[in-house]
Amino acid sequence: MFRTSGLHHLTAIASDPQRNVDFYAGTLGLRLVKQTVNFDDPGTYHLYYGDATGRPGSILTFFPWPNAGRGRVGAGQVAETQLAIPTDALAFWIQRITEHQIACSGPQRRFGDETVLTFTDHDGMPLALVATDAAKALPGWAGDGVPDAMSIRGLHAITLWVHRRAETAQVLTGTLGFRELASHGDIVRYAVADAAPGTLVDVRELPAAPGGTGGAGTVHHVAFRAADDETEFGIRAQVVAAGLPITEQIDRTYFRSMYFREPGHVLFELATDAPGFTVDEDDAALGSTLQLPPQHEPLRASLLERLIPLHRPGRVPVPNRVDS
Repeated sequence: MFRTSGLHHLTAIASDPQRNVDFYAGTLGLRLVKQTVNFDDPGTYHLYYGDATGRPGSILTFFPWPNAGRGRVGAGQVAETQLAIPTDALAFWIQRITEHQIACSGPQRRFGDETVLTFTDHDGMPLALVATDAAKALPGWAGDGVPDAMSIRGLHAITLWVHRRAETAQVLTGTLGFRELASHGDIVRYAVADAAPGTLVDVRELPAAPGGTGGAGTVHHVAFRAADDETEFGIRAQVVAAGLPITEQIDRTYFRSMYFREPGHVLFELATDAPGFTVDEDDAALGSTLQLPPQHEPLRASLLERLIPLHRPGRVPVPNRVDS
């Protein structure tokens, strides 16, 4: 059986792109590792955040449509995005969230050894900071006002809301290689590999919940890691064998992707680990200028006129360059 090695990235819908940068690169201190466009809608930014290099498992990405209406979190979606922090960073984050006047709940305990703070971003997207000892072993990033030792270490887990857990569980375990790990209330956790942060999926069954609607503050899709093309095509064959339609492989420049919907209607992606974000920028320059795939390079002049100039939190805007 071919298996995913965990979460690769998560892509959500946002509204104002500058507010998105201010929150994720500013308040949360993540590194803006790539400033590009939505390859399927090049008039829209696609912004990537992560650790120093944007390693698989550390990545949050956003399609910020400036006039996007607010979505509704519900069944058939990733309902909560959990971010990993070291246990000794919890007090730092309680203070930082308070100072930024963000309403939060917690700390509360989950799954025995996890301490969790829950809150939302400016678009209403549900987030959680999960403090665990295991997060300390993962690399961080010294972002705006966030020391490396206190920094977010990438994705911890995602929580899926579905009407029928068994069908989603079958795809996780029978197709992607997860195993059932633990439960907490009405949430069942699945894991791959050593169950470290970034290898976890929580599933909550809500038979009577309304379906989610897309829009700002909701997750568009979640991507799972494929170590290489062989693994990705192997998992693809397992998806096909399970009777689920899946796309052909699509080159996304920084990884190669395939997409399918699991029975609970959550959009899943398979994404290769390679080639990564330094394929078109040096490590030191990641996220500093607009990068376009070859098929959209002829549109650069017109896109520069349409896209809102972005700047680092607290900096002066420079057209289509994000100051380091």
